[in-house]
This record gives sequence, structure tokens and C-alpha cells, in this order.
Amino acid sequence: MTMRGFYLAAAIVGTLVPWLFFGSYFAANGLNLVGFAAALFANGAAGGFSADVLISILVFWLWSYHDARHIGLPRWWLVLPAGCLVGLSLALPLYLFMREGVAARNT
Repeated sequence: MTMRGFYLAAAIVGTLVPWLFFGSYFAANGLNLVGFAAALFANGAAGGFSADVLISILVFWLWSYHDARHIGLPRWWLVLPAGCLVGLSLALPLYLFMREGVAARNT
């Protein structure tokens, strides 16, 4: 398997696994986004994990924006909705998948 194939598989898994949890939350509580945000910080463990992931995705967005400009990656902006609608588990492998495509075209 190539790295590009691995990144694609990671993006798929990184979409499905979080949405198994998100889906069960929304099935039980409806589309209550305020309640969802509150649940992210329901206790110290959840709050610490949520803060870690939120900080990480902000750093990733900044880094990937500058990296995409440097390598000439089109459609960098796709990592923004990927990060907001799923999380870093989709946004990071998606970006790396797109980046490998640019690298392959440039060699």
C-alpha cells in the first residue's frame, strides 16, 4: 500500500469512528449543539481531551495553510469543514492525502 492509500484509508476510518460516537450522542439527545459542546467538557478528563484536540486542530490548520501555500496545494480549505464536521482524525489524513497527490505530480 502506498502512503497515499494509507492516508485515504486513515481518512475513512477517521471519519467513521468519531461519527459512531457522535451519532449515538445525537440519536440520544437530538441535534442539540449546545448540549454537545457542554458534553465535550462534562468533566476534567473529557475537558482535557477536548481542549487538547481543539488546540491541536487549530495548530494543524495554521501549519497546513502555510504548507499548502508553500507547495502549491489547491483546495487546502477542505481541511476546514473536515475538521469542524468530524475532527482532526479526518482533517489530518485528508491533508496528507492531498499533499501526496501534489508531491506525485511534481516528481
